[in-house]
Amino acid sequence: MNIHQYYPVDIVNGPGTRCTLFVSGCEHQCPGCYNQSTWRVNSGVPFSIEMEERLIADLNDSRIPRQGLSLSGGDPLHPANLSDVRRLLSRVRRDCPGKDIWMWTGYQMAELSERQQEVVALVNVLIDGKYVRELRDPSLLWRGSSNQVIHRLR
Repeated sequence: MNIHQYYPVDIVNGPGTRCTLFVSGCEHQCPGCYNQSTWRVNSGVPFSIEMEERLIADLNDSRIPRQGLSLSGGDPLHPANLSDVRRLLSRVRRDCPGKDIWMWTGYQMAELSERQQEVVALVNVLIDGKYVRELRDPSLLWRGSSNQVIHRLR
């Protein structure tokens, strides 16, 4: 899996102070997407074990308490990302007790494959649906367009 950006301290992508990871790879390629540079699976840089260790350490850093991890992109549920995202989320669940996980995806819940559902089972909140420029609504919290749905799973 490749990543485009990691924010160790973020207050925009979900509630509270969070760590946020933007992954590479998106099949949806929504017109008007603000993050087109993340569409190609091989763009960005490889997600290394060193980056994973840093993310886990940041989530557990008591000097700047984080509420949890946010995953966006690209699309964390892109087929090329599933194995690495599942491993990362399993580790966050194991090594970062009490932290929540938020994820943004262009896929809708009803269309998720079995492998995608296994990843989503590790998530607290899933925001699903493609960005639709004609349904853009800047007043929406944590969504870009009104068709996107916030699913509170845990």
